Amino acid sequence: MKITVIDGQGGNIGKRIVEEIKGRRSDVFITAIGTNSAATSAMMKGGADQGATGENPVVLSMRDADVVIGPIGIILADSMLGEITPRMAEAVGASRARKILIPINRCVTVAGVDEALTLSEYIKLAVDKI
Repeated sequence: MKITVIDGQGGNIGKRIVEEIKGRRSDVFITAIGTNSAATSAMMKGGADQGATGENPVVLSMRDADVVIGPIGIILADSMLGEITPRMAEAVGASRARKILIPINRCVTVAGVDEALTLSEYIKLAVDKI
């Protein structure tokens, strides 16, 4: 199974996602795509199998990913302080990959989401879906 983890800013969420997946599954190949080098580096330190940075790697990785996981902002153009380009959001949205999105209230509020849960709890719930 090919999993692409996308994150931006400092990559802390992506790193935690990678660590959670690697802690549970050994049969997956994780590609970490950061919107910047700090995010990519953090996810690589978390145990990703390969990593790349920027818009084009996001677009290319969506062609053959089975699962894409990251904060909800990865499907919203100009989110994450502008780090998610319209082309990135479109590539993720159009991908055949199963999308598992973690609600981060800084980007958008999702009705029905339990705001009492911590980020760690959301990451565990997201990884349960893989």
